[in-house]
Amino acid sequence: MKFTEEHEWLREEDGVMVVGITIHAAEQLGDVVFVELPDEGGTVSKDDEVVVIESVKAASDILAPVDGEIVEVNSALADNPGMVNDDPQGEAWFFKLKISDPSQMDEFMDEAAYQKFIA
Repeated sequence: MKFTEEHEWLREEDGVMVVGITIHAAEQLGDVVFVELPDEGGTVSKDDEVVVIESVKAASDILAPVDGEIVEVNSALADNPGMVNDDPQGEAWFFKLKISDPSQMDEFMDEAAYQKFIA
Protein backbone atom coordinates (compact mmCIF):
# COMPACT_ATOMS: atom_id res chain seq x y z
CA MET A 1 0.00 0.00 0.00
CA LYS A 2 1.22 3.51 -0.84
CA PHE A 3 0.18 6.83 0.70
CA THR A 4 0.00 10.42 -0.56
CA GLU A 5 0.55 13.71 1.27
CA GLU A 6 -3.16 14.37 0.63
CA HIS A 7 -3.96 11.41 2.95
CA GLU A 8 -5.04 9.01 0.24
CA TRP A 9 -4.01 5.36 0.03
CA LEU A 10 -3.43 3.30 -3.09
CA ARG A 11 -3.42 -0.49 -3.20
CA GLU A 12 -2.69 -2.56 -6.29
CA GLU A 13 -5.35 -5.13 -7.04
CA ASP A 14 -5.52 -7.14 -10.27
CA GLY A 15 -3.50 -4.59 -12.25
CA VAL A 16 -5.46 -1.52 -11.13
CA MET A 17 -5.05 0.86 -8.20
CA VAL A 18 -7.75 0.98 -5.57
CA VAL A 19 -7.94 4.48 -4.04
CA GLY A 20 -9.37 5.63 -0.73
CA ILE A 21 -8.61 7.92 2.20
CA THR A 22 -6.58 7.06 5.27
CA ILE A 23 -7.85 6.48 8.79
CA HIS A 24 -6.18 9.79 9.72
CA ALA A 25 -8.17 11.64 7.01
CA ALA A 26 -11.44 10.01 8.04
CA GLU A 27 -10.86 11.01 11.66
CA GLN A 28 -10.12 14.61 10.62
CA LEU A 29 -13.31 14.78 8.55
CA GLY A 30 -15.64 13.54 11.27
CA ASP A 31 -18.94 11.87 10.37
CA VAL A 32 -19.23 11.58 6.60
CA VAL A 33 -22.77 12.29 5.37
CA PHE A 34 -22.36 12.43 1.56
CA VAL A 35 -20.01 11.07 -1.09
CA GLU A 36 -20.13 12.06 -4.77
CA LEU A 37 -18.26 9.55 -6.93
CA PRO A 38 -16.88 9.96 -10.46
CA ASP A 39 -18.29 8.28 -13.55
CA GLU A 40 -16.82 4.94 -14.53
CA GLY A 41 -14.86 5.07 -17.78
CA GLY A 42 -13.75 8.66 -17.30
CA THR A 43 -10.14 9.67 -17.79
CA VAL A 44 -8.46 11.72 -15.06
CA SER A 45 -5.17 13.54 -14.72
CA LYS A 46 -3.10 13.80 -11.56
CA ASP A 47 -4.61 16.36 -9.16
CA ASP A 48 -8.03 16.44 -10.89
CA GLU A 49 -10.91 16.66 -8.41
CA VAL A 50 -12.47 13.20 -8.56
CA VAL A 51 -14.58 12.66 -5.42
CA VAL A 52 -16.47 15.10 -3.19
CA ILE A 53 -16.91 14.16 0.46
CA GLU A 54 -19.14 16.08 2.84
CA SER A 55 -19.00 15.58 6.57
CA VAL A 56 -20.59 17.30 9.53
CA LYS A 57 -17.38 19.38 9.78
CA ALA A 58 -16.49 20.23 6.18
CA ALA A 59 -16.56 19.41 2.48
CA SER A 60 -13.45 17.99 0.90
CA ASP A 61 -12.27 16.96 -2.54
CA ILE A 62 -10.34 13.81 -3.28
CA LEU A 63 -7.81 14.38 -6.06
CA ALA A 64 -6.63 11.87 -8.62
CA PRO A 65 -3.25 10.67 -7.32
CA VAL A 66 -2.07 9.70 -10.83
CA ASP A 67 -3.18 9.86 -14.48
CA GLY A 68 -5.52 7.09 -15.56
CA GLU A 69 -8.99 5.78 -16.28
CA ILE A 70 -11.68 5.20 -13.65
CA VAL A 71 -12.61 1.55 -14.17
CA GLU A 72 -14.89 1.07 -11.16
CA VAL A 73 -16.48 3.11 -8.35
CA ASN A 74 -17.69 1.95 -4.95
CA SER A 75 -21.38 2.69 -5.42
CA ALA A 76 -22.13 1.40 -1.90
CA LEU A 77 -20.74 4.70 -0.57
CA ALA A 78 -23.55 6.69 -2.18
CA ASP A 79 -26.11 4.79 -0.09
CA ASN A 80 -23.93 4.47 3.02
CA PRO A 81 -21.35 7.29 3.22
CA GLY A 82 -20.69 6.43 6.88
CA MET A 83 -18.64 3.46 5.63
CA VAL A 84 -15.83 5.99 5.18
CA ASN A 85 -15.70 6.39 8.97
CA ASP A 86 -16.19 2.69 9.71
CA ASP A 87 -13.56 1.20 7.37
CA PRO A 88 -11.66 3.91 5.45
CA GLN A 89 -8.73 1.69 4.48
CA GLY A 90 -10.85 -1.32 3.57
CA GLU A 91 -14.43 -1.55 2.34
CA ALA A 92 -14.79 2.22 1.92
CA TRP A 93 -12.51 2.61 -1.12
CA PHE A 94 -13.69 5.27 -3.60
CA PHE A 95 -12.60 4.17 -7.06
CA LYS A 96 -10.34 1.88 -9.03
CA LEU A 97 -7.94 3.44 -11.48
CA LYS A 98 -6.09 1.95 -14.45
CA ILE A 99 -2.85 3.91 -14.34
CA SER A 100 -1.48 5.52 -17.50
CA ASP A 101 2.08 5.98 -16.21
CA PRO A 102 3.19 3.54 -13.48
CA SER A 103 6.29 5.65 -12.74
CA GLN A 104 3.99 8.19 -11.05
CA MET A 105 3.66 5.69 -8.18
CA ASP A 106 7.33 6.16 -7.28
CA GLU A 107 6.70 9.45 -5.46
CA PHE A 108 4.34 8.03 -2.83
CA MET A 109 5.16 6.98 0.73
CA ASP A 110 5.12 3.53 2.26
CA GLU A 111 3.21 3.10 5.54
CA ALA A 112 6.22 3.83 7.78
CA ALA A 113 6.94 7.09 5.95
CA TYR A 114 3.25 8.07 6.08
CA GLN A 115 3.07 7.44 9.84
CA LYS A 116 6.09 9.70 10.28
CA PHE A 117 4.47 12.31 7.99
CA ILE A 118 1.30 12.52 10.14
CA ALA A 119 3.10 12.38 13.51
